Amino acid sequence: MSDETLLSFARETLDIEIIEAQRMRDRLDGSIVTACRLLLACEGKVIVTGMGKSGHIGKKIAASLASTGTPAFFVHPSEALHGDLGMIDARDVVVFISYSGCARELDTLLPLLAESQIPVIALTGNLSSPLAQSAACVLNIRVEREACPMGLAPTSSAVNTLMMGDALAMALMRQRGFGPEQFARSHPGGSLGAKLLNRVQHVMRRGDRVPRITAQGTVMDAMFELSRTGLGLTAVCGPANSVVGVFTDGDLRRWLVKGRALTAPIAEAMTTPCYRLPPDWRAGAALEAMHQQQITAAPVVDAKGNLVGAINMHDLHQAGVG
Repeated sequence: MSDETLLSFARETLDIEIIEAQRMRDRLDGSIVTACRLLLACEGKVIVTGMGKSGHIGKKIAASLASTGTPAFFVHPSEALHGDLGMIDARDVVVFISYSGCARELDTLLPLLAESQIPVIALTGNLSSPLAQSAACVLNIRVEREACPMGLAPTSSAVNTLMMGDALAMALMRQRGFGPEQFARSHPGGSLGAKLLNRVQHVMRRGDRVPRITAQGTVMDAMFELSRTGLGLTAVCGPANSVVGVFTDGDLRRWLVKGRALTAPIAEAMTTPCYRLPPDWRAGAALEAMHQQQITAAPVVDAKGNLVGAINMHDLHQAGVG
């Protein structure tokens, strides 16, 4: 089999799935609004369930809902019939995924859910199925053709299921006004969490690790501070520790190239005014600002302009930002 043949098989699969996804998009109606209203009114949690491939996709949908402001978790239908049904109560909403709508577990689960007055949102391709008939809301994921050449493996239908779950999660997220900071709170271990949850004050250097000299110092004094801390700059401070300028590695190189004396006053060599960061800025915003300013380090000052710390890009990267 040639490479071109394999490539054509792959493209055909994607073409079929795209066509079926477009058909689902075109027939989308008020049912998804009903589903959103049910979930927005839910006082408990969203329980996502499904067998086989539907279950695998259900786990992803539950995770997407949970990380975008809608508390949710996945319960396997078989496990629900053997004790896990106790995890579901009348305040919850169940999202049941079954393309055929005729999964054997439905015969037992649906009456129990109805008895407890727990609303069911069905994701199914069979609108006349027991699942669709008993659901409070039906989201139609029907396909005319699976991408599988035998028409057996869930392919187009699996993609439609996943996309419908994403459409639901994103609509809910936007309706709730769920923003980047809330998203980061559910992802604190990743780079996004580090970027949005960490503040400059959490990452900056403090105390003796902050390079500084007084405004009465010399270029040599600043050079020694640069060497001692390795930050890339030293803050030049006036009365009450107020930052009046900075002296950077670049300033030092330019000073030496000009043949200027190391005993010269720092006021003649420092950069002023200089870019400064507030301690309560998000670390991600600080990194972006440093890129825009084309600098690699900056002093951190309080509302009065007094030095409270210093930070460079290496500090941010070490904290997982960027």
